Amino acid sequence: MSDLPPCPKCQSTFVYADASLLICPECAHEWSEQASQAQEEAPSIKDANGNILADGDSVSVLKDLKVKGSSDTVKVGTKVKGIKLVLGSTDGHNLDCKVKGIGSIMLKSEFVKKITS
Repeated sequence: MSDLPPCPKCQSTFVYADASLLICPECAHEWSEQASQAQEEAPSIKDANGNILADGDSVSVLKDLKVKGSSDTVKVGTKVKGIKLVLGSTDGHNLDCKVKGIGSIMLKSEFVKKITS
């Protein structure tokens, strides 16, 4: 079979190349091979269970977390809606979010799990 990637829209394996474009005959989606490679190489942020997180996801906190510079604590099981991913963070805090009762904080993805609905 071919070594072309499956269609990103419908996951069809019947993809063919036409000049510099890849085309899916099932859904008529067209994309460039360079965009496909860049998407595969893009860094992803994963939760504690290995699920890939995206902007706007909802997560649940897995352990009590002390808030630096405050006496507040984010309790285990706290649900956080509408997270924003921060790529390239040097201190490991890669989620920007608002926690009810505490305010805007940054969390590490290793201490949360994605809530699937």
